[in-house]
Amino acid sequence: MDMLHLEHFAFGWLTPALAYFLSATGCAIGLQCTRQARHGRRRLLWLALAAITIGGTGIWVMHFVAMLGFSIDGAQIRFDVPLTLLSAGTSIGVVAIGLYLVTTPGSGLPALLTGGAVTGLGIAAMHYTGMAAMRTDAHIEYDPARIALSLVIATVAATATLWFSMRSWGIASTLGAALIMAAAVATMHYTGMSAMHAHQVPDAAAPEGAEPLEILGPLLGAISVVTVVLLIGVSMALTNPHGPGAPAATNPRPRERRPVR
Repeated sequence: MDMLHLEHFAFGWLTPALAYFLSATGCAIGLQCTRQARHGRRRLLWLALAAITIGGTGIWVMHFVAMLGFSIDGAQIRFDVPLTLLSAGTSIGVVAIGLYLVTTPGSGLPALLTGGAVTGLGIAAMHYTGMAAMRTDAHIEYDPARIALSLVIATVAATATLWFSMRSWGIASTLGAALIMAAAVATMHYTGMSAMHAHQVPDAAAPEGAEPLEILGPLLGAISVVTVVLLIGVSMALTNPHGPGAPAATNPRPRERRPVR
């Protein structure tokens, strides 16, 4: 079978730049949600929001947007919707487990390493589940050495992400941490993609499934709404660190002056 050319940047730098921006945005919001989980009320709610923004926007959306720039010369690409959604659930779920471990009071290095391993392997599982959801009329093979390297990168990236989530950051530090996290996620993605090889299959049937934009349109709409809501929620929490239900501080009643006789 003839080997086919794989194009990872079909739209130039538009898709990797957009994917990186969305990943950094999701990670930044997720870090602030984690901060609220450690120091505020409603810990589980904030952890759930952090898992959605980091695991969903920061990792899974980055993967899928980057895939918009992927093509195989001479082959068609479609996506299996249930498997694609399963990959999203996997990403959010493993990040939730990792965040829960490292934000539990008294957790230390063992929890960080355990959470990093679980989350890293889960992120890799998300990536390759998403790739399994890709339907094409070409024959796909993977380089085991590159797969192993992507697993290592995913574990290191996940551990670094959890380490960042254990710290208290200001706005500038949070943005810097988010940029580093997004770079690690992107490195893992493109390392995993470099493990793929495609070969032509004569007289192959056309693949079934949805085109990438059919999934991305509703996805970006939902993500935009969730991101705006979370930005508002995090901003309100930062201005009132005791929680949205906490009463605002009131000034003490001024002492009455007695007239001087």
